[in-house]
Amino acid sequence: MSVGPATQPDVDIDIGRLFRAVWDKKALVAALTIGAAALAFVVTGMINPLYKSETRVLIETREPVYSSDQTQPQTDAVLLDERAVTSQVEILRSTDLVKQVARELDLSSREEFDPAANTSSVGAVMIMLGLKKDPHEIPADERILKEFYKKLEVYAVPGSRVIGVEFSSEDAALAAAVPNALIDAYLAFQSGAKLETNTDASAWLEPEIMRLREKVRESEEKVAQYRAERGLLLVNQQDTIAAKQLSDISTELSRVRAERADSEARAQSVRNALESGQSIDAISDVLDSPVVQRLRESEGTIRAQIADLSTTLLEAHPRMKGLRAQLQDVDRQILSETRKVLDSLESNARVGRIREDELVSQLNALKASSAREGEESVELRSLEREAAAQRDLLETYLGRYREAASRSEPKALPADARVISRAVPASESYFPKKGAIIIVASLATFLLAAIGIMLAELFSGRALRPSSAMMPAQMKTGQTAAAAATVSGDLPHQTAEASAELPLIANDADDFSVEAVAEQLIGEHVSVAVCVAPEGDEGSAAAVMLARTVAGEGLQALLVDLTGSACPTELMAESIRLPGLTDLMCGEINISSSIHPDRLSSAHIIPRGNANARRAMRAIDRLPMIIDALTEAYDLVIVECGAADAASVARVARADAGEVILSLLRADEETVSQLLSDFHEQGFENVMLMTPKEPRRPLGSRSSAA
Repeated sequence: MSVGPATQPDVDIDIGRLFRAVWDKKALVAALTIGAAALAFVVTGMINPLYKSETRVLIETREPVYSSDQTQPQTDAVLLDERAVTSQVEILRSTDLVKQVARELDLSSREEFDPAANTSSVGAVMIMLGLKKDPHEIPADERILKEFYKKLEVYAVPGSRVIGVEFSSEDAALAAAVPNALIDAYLAFQSGAKLETNTDASAWLEPEIMRLREKVRESEEKVAQYRAERGLLLVNQQDTIAAKQLSDISTELSRVRAERADSEARAQSVRNALESGQSIDAISDVLDSPVVQRLRESEGTIRAQIADLSTTLLEAHPRMKGLRAQLQDVDRQILSETRKVLDSLESNARVGRIREDELVSQLNALKASSAREGEESVELRSLEREAAAQRDLLETYLGRYREAASRSEPKALPADARVISRAVPASESYFPKKGAIIIVASLATFLLAAIGIMLAELFSGRALRPSSAMMPAQMKTGQTAAAAATVSGDLPHQTAEASAELPLIANDADDFSVEAVAEQLIGEHVSVAVCVAPEGDEGSAAAVMLARTVAGEGLQALLVDLTGSACPTELMAESIRLPGLTDLMCGEINISSSIHPDRLSSAHIIPRGNANARRAMRAIDRLPMIIDALTEAYDLVIVECGAADAASVARVARADAGEVILSLLRADEETVSQLLSDFHEQGFENVMLMTPKEPRRPLGSRSSAA
């Protein structure tokens, strides 16, 4: 028949028991703590103190004051991002810089940086056994670098462009000198890199400039030759001769056309005045003639004379006739002069027309020539662009070359970093911190010792107790043992008279605990202890604690489960279905097959078993012989009878063969007295009281039967 695994009962950890165990071994804990503190003090005193110093440098772009880039604002955030700063950290950790600093400070002569110079005896033994590589097999430079890197720490300060360089050493002055020397070497490296770049640029620019000069000369010669061949000579910075002529002729043509139109208009005006008989006083060209102006003056004089003489002379007077004849002659002369002005204007108009025709002819010829020059100018502009590009490139290279030549000294090229804090020798060592190490070592030893004691108590099972949720309902009906009657109330205070009447053994005047009972059983070399738990499973759990406590003291302890509920089996065995006492009583197994280990301690248990209980009870008389046989192999055999009465206990145990232990948690004085009387009637003169709870006063002391 297959049997599934039984459910293990819940157990609680007795916290008070754990702390009591630590307190009981307080001397050991104190000795270990003091020893650890003393050892830490001695060890820290033997360790050479280490000093640490730090140098900080700010990464920023730096240019000379006379640099041509000063007019071009540049932001450091663009030039130096987080990756650039990280790259500078790696440069500071580069092997070349470290080797340079090691040579400058002669670190190879210091034992601190050469582990091969001070190999300890333990290290020598490990080298002989092949557990450690011989440092002499490693080159000296590598050994120094390895120790150097162990003491060096280069880091970027988060959220900034600041880099910190820390170095630790047994020498405070050296701890400050190394980071300062490393930073100086880094700045020199940066300046040297710039100088090298500048020198390379100068070396590259010089032949390039010579080559470009030749190209510019050739390009300009091509332009001049093409101009001469095509007649595209310039009269100023932009225009050719043909273009200049075309512009001048166009301007002259416009002027001639304007003059011709003006002459024709003025001639037409004079002609219209003559044809219509209008007065010439309205014609400006006639009035502007000097002859007409003189004639007009003569006419005015004559008219003044006529007007003056008309007051004294008649019209028929010869003087008057002569003056009027002169006046008519002047009018004829004015008219004749007017015609001459008209002829002059018409002549000017004809000349202007002829000039216009000539200019138009020249303009048309120049337009044809300009169209041809436009086609030729395309090639010319291409040559000019090529020459201009070569010239601009040459000027750029010349500017760069002059700038590079001005930076031929290292001081002219500052590094892209600036020291903001130099290392100074530390006044106090940073390691070892004696006070902190001693405190930590003492505290750690104390905690480890306490934890070790608590774990020992847990593994031995002495600090475990059944869960308060385990109810007596777990008891099986139909078994031979009777159910326990549980009463309420704490253990009563006993008077001296009552204690004298009770046949009770108290292992200590003030202690009825499981530990005290175990100590007394071990001290008196008791081989068989019969436990009775009138209160049921809670009392049976105390018997389990008793077996585990005895096993924890190094004795061989065995518990025989004679209860009806199989509470000890559930608490100790891996499964409640394991073969046990009933199987042994029925003859189905031998004694060795009925014994099983406790799952939480080194104690053993004979479980209740799986055979028929009634059949097993028929062979109950064999149990004392079995117990006697078990005492040959175990220091203490505990028979847990559960809630059995004195008569039932008498059937399985002889009164002179061991101790009877009453496991009580709650009982009144009357119940305890009745139990003691029952056991006295069955011949059990000495009875022990055991309770997991400590009563406020002892129940009694060892006495004999009344």
